[in-house]
Amino acid sequence: MTSATALPGWVAGTWRIDPVNSQVGFSVRHLMSKVRGTFDTFSGSIVTADDVTESMVMAVIEMSSVNTGVEMRDNHLRSGDFFGVDQNPKMSFMSTNLVQKDDSWVLTGDLTIKDITKAVDLELDYLGVDLTGVEGETRIGFEATTTINRKDFSVNWGLVTEGSKIMVGDKVDISLDIQAVLTS
Repeated sequence: MTSATALPGWVAGTWRIDPVNSQVGFSVRHLMSKVRGTFDTFSGSIVTADDVTESMVMAVIEMSSVNTGVEMRDNHLRSGDFFGVDQNPKMSFMSTNLVQKDDSWVLTGDLTIKDITKAVDLELDYLGVDLTGVEGETRIGFEATTTINRKDFSVNWGLVTEGSKIMVGDKVDISLDIQAVLTS
């Protein structure tokens, strides 16, 4: 058991993820560089418990909100070649386990993309609680990262260019910067 007193400022409660002050980002190899992007529409909740390891996270991401800053690429990502947002409009995450690892945490959960669910581990950093947010609200903050293989979720499109270079890499690095507001 890891009690709340082990983490400075920890508050047990239910929190609503604040999409205005949070970001769901990704990067993937494209030829010799990386393309970075975000998903701009998402929602979720965090339930923090007195025993930190019993805390839970749930999030839903609108796949059509993918944003790499290039409209043509974003439309291709929305197509059946990649996400197929007409048939698969949402990606979801539901945590299943939280354990402390040295000075950070590992949040395990079920990630669902294109109706395929796989367990993923997020390296999680607790950033603290702010008891006096901009509007007097209580906020909590986290950063998290993970790497997935896009082909594990049937996101298979790709071309090999001259010289056997892969146009789009299989590894996708995901980064989360999360602020949430205490609701109860």
